[in-house]
Amino acid sequence: MKEKISFLKNKIDLTSPNKNIVPITTNIDSAEKLNIGGCSIEDLVKKYDSPLYILDEITLRNSCKAYKKALEKYYPGLSLPIYASKANSSLFMSNLVASEGFGLDAVSEGELLTALKGGVPNEKIVFHGNNKSDKEIAFAIKNKIKVIVDNDYDLRRLEEISDSLGNDLEIMIRFTPGIECHTHEYIKTGSFDSKFGFGIESLNKLFQLLNKTRHLKLIGLHAHIGSQIFELDPHKDLGEIMVNVILQARDFGHNIKELNVGGGLGIKYTQEDDPPSIDEWIKTVSLSIVKACKKNKLSLPLLMCEPGRSIVSTAGVTIYKIGAFKEIPGIRTYLSVDGGMSDNPRPITYQSNYSACLVNNPLNNNSKKKYTIAGKHCESGDVLFKDLELGNCKTGDLICVFGTGAYNNSMSSNYNRIPKPAAILVFDGEAEIIQRRESPHDLLKYDVLPDRFIKQS
Repeated sequence: MKEKISFLKNKIDLTSPNKNIVPITTNIDSAEKLNIGGCSIEDLVKKYDSPLYILDEITLRNSCKAYKKALEKYYPGLSLPIYASKANSSLFMSNLVASEGFGLDAVSEGELLTALKGGVPNEKIVFHGNNKSDKEIAFAIKNKIKVIVDNDYDLRRLEEISDSLGNDLEIMIRFTPGIECHTHEYIKTGSFDSKFGFGIESLNKLFQLLNKTRHLKLIGLHAHIGSQIFELDPHKDLGEIMVNVILQARDFGHNIKELNVGGGLGIKYTQEDDPPSIDEWIKTVSLSIVKACKKNKLSLPLLMCEPGRSIVSTAGVTIYKIGAFKEIPGIRTYLSVDGGMSDNPRPITYQSNYSACLVNNPLNNNSKKKYTIAGKHCESGDVLFKDLELGNCKTGDLICVFGTGAYNNSMSSNYNRIPKPAAILVFDGEAEIIQRRESPHDLLKYDVLPDRFIKQS
């Protein structure tokens, strides 16, 4: 076999999929075409059309098992990994993580309902959000779902609604620990200046207020310090800070039994990315909590963490079909595909980078050219790649973009009234649909013409 392009040369890490660019089952067949999950991508597009989201079941399950194994290895107390469903929320994902013994975190009634219908036990679900509606809060209370309190307004609504329903409610407090990671400005969530969580300086007053509530039962603390994190040192500090807050709460009569350290472990989108392994991340988090508890003679709390991107991102790819070419001599060649910012808004929003290759020539076995990959939407900024190196390609060829399992589907839209793609699961040579492709007619389902407009027509 001829030399592979750089990221396809990498050895696959079976124990920590977040350190791979490609899904674990990625293979180049005897015809030198790309396969995933034992399935020909060309055949999948013939059957399911494009753009197409593909999830690899083995990569998903290996990621889940890596978290479970590391927690069992490094944390001597009870633990519960919780899937951050905002990364990719669906009945399928809820069912898969539940089957692997995970809990799930949700930030809306829609995500809560999806989790419950997907088979996640209510006692393993936590409900986040900095502006929960009364309807969402009532849904959580009636379904006995633990709520993470984010701010004073949140607390007042939880107290009033739990009182009106006469139901007790287990809660956790989210606070900002003041630890910053070198991540994107828009996705820092653990610094002092954040829309999320109580300031650490306001916790004593909060603990006093909770003593006066009838139905709110404080059992845990939550802190989250960022997203796409490649650093381990901040989590060494986080354990001691959280245990100190346990001691603070105890002074006001609150017995904290659970600590949730959030998520945020990074993945390898490009060759330059070098995230820690799942094992390394869990080891750092676990030893930090154990050390701080031992120092303060505290029993170990239930340890929760909230991986999302590092569970699902590497398991997913998106397939596009090439359409138009536009060459601007001496500047660049634009290559347009049949999707773009509606199925992947991250490049235009975050300037996010990905890796990609041709499906029918992943090894770049002919002359290499650089293309700017443009989406089909009516926006100049709808560009998925700038100066991507590919082999010679033509209209009708397929491009595979890696690392798209997280946030692409969940942040997708119908901009320009473009229907959302289908999503399929691949495993052992078989493919199954997990999200049907929308049609243009689906987009009209909730449109309504006012009566007087109908009468005039």
